[in-house]
Amino acid sequence: MTATDREPQDSIKPDILAIDLRTAVMRTSRRLRVEATGDVITPGQYTVLAQLNGGGPQTLRELAEREHVQAPSMTRIVNALTELGFVTRTAHPLDGRQVQVGITPAGEAILAEAREQRTAWLAHRVAGLNDEDRRILSRAARIMQQLSAK
Repeated sequence: MTATDREPQDSIKPDILAIDLRTAVMRTSRRLRVEATGDVITPGQYTVLAQLNGGGPQTLRELAEREHVQAPSMTRIVNALTELGFVTRTAHPLDGRQVQVGITPAGEAILAEAREQRTAWLAHRVAGLNDEDRRILSRAARIMQQLSAK
């Protein structure tokens, strides 16, 4: 049964609404990842750049744990980003056996470009909605931000 097949009162039951929201968020997130990453970086590389941009230099292990991938996968992602000039590797200041990965100005620029592409793609889709639907979506966005902050 899809959301459109349900009775209106069913769609506000917490378990049914949770399914509909999860599905909508996952589909939208997937589309944003695919539509606006571009040809320069992959979705996985995007998330690593975003992690470095917001969290500062990190070790490969820290990045792998945060992104829920195995160390060899993170090594491949970081190697590709290094070759592109979007990240640098430096010795860890407290443990010389480890390497820290940091974002470069070029990495910050490509991350900003990818974010702008994602925003533009979504803005184009939202522009096709009527005023009432945009008001509802605006309220829903605020509510979802509150939900995810708890």
